[in-house]
Amino acid sequence: MAKKTWLLYAIITTVFWGAWGALIEIPEKAGFPATLGYSVWAITMIPCSLVALYIIQWKLEYDLRSIFLGSAIGLLGAGGQLILFQALREGPAYIVFPLISLFPILTIFLSLFFLKETATRKHWIGIIISLAAILLLSYQPASGNGSSGYGWLLLSISVFILWGLQAYVMKFSNNVMKAESIFFYMMATAVLLIPVAVMMTDFSKPVNWGFKGPYLASLIHVLNAIGALTLVYALRYGKAIIVTPMTGLSPLITVVLSLILYGVIPGAVLSTGMVFAMIGIYLLSD
Repeated sequence: MAKKTWLLYAIITTVFWGAWGALIEIPEKAGFPATLGYSVWAITMIPCSLVALYIIQWKLEYDLRSIFLGSAIGLLGAGGQLILFQALREGPAYIVFPLISLFPILTIFLSLFFLKETATRKHWIGIIISLAAILLLSYQPASGNGSSGYGWLLLSISVFILWGLQAYVMKFSNNVMKAESIFFYMMATAVLLIPVAVMMTDFSKPVNWGFKGPYLASLIHVLNAIGALTLVYALRYGKAIIVTPMTGLSPLITVVLSLILYGVIPGAVLSTGMVFAMIGIYLLSD
């Protein structure tokens, strides 16, 4: 059972992030912009970090190494999210999302090279299939988004690098500090970046401040926050080369819930991605 602890946390992350992905469009379509949604998400990280600190009896590690590593993880993740907002403003989502979704490739490469992680042949097949599934599940139909220049591409590549580095540093940090301390600094840096998200918000457009705005967003974003916490635990007990591609399959849950809640029928690309995802999960969880 101890060997499968990582799997439990990875599944929780995958399910919670998938549910978050299916529901988050509700407040956004109701007029609550994603940049303000970031602010709400950062705030929902606070109660989760308090639970984490309670688990370790409030013994937060505050030496320079812990502060640096924890803050780096938080800045890599939250900073990447803010850059993603700008990339989507400037470029086509049908290219931005698939490109960014493949960030586990960078995590896998770094973990193999620096952490000397290994995997069985079955796991490697699962990793490859999962990466293909992540790419397919991130597919967005081409739209009339008129992008100019290639600034959006550089921004997308930046997010790819930041998120790939984040997962690697998170695994490395779990070897030298407590997972709960890592999450606390992730929360702190996310909160510190709230003013940046607010400044990125277009207040010339009406903002929904009612229930379907910040209040509903907080109920939905807490799913993401819990998933982030369980991801730290999954990387404490599991290998980054396996945990990262598995949790990257959360869009599978998103597609299934969208089918149930909104009656959205997945096309051939998404359906293929769903099949690949289920095969990948089976192979990686063995």
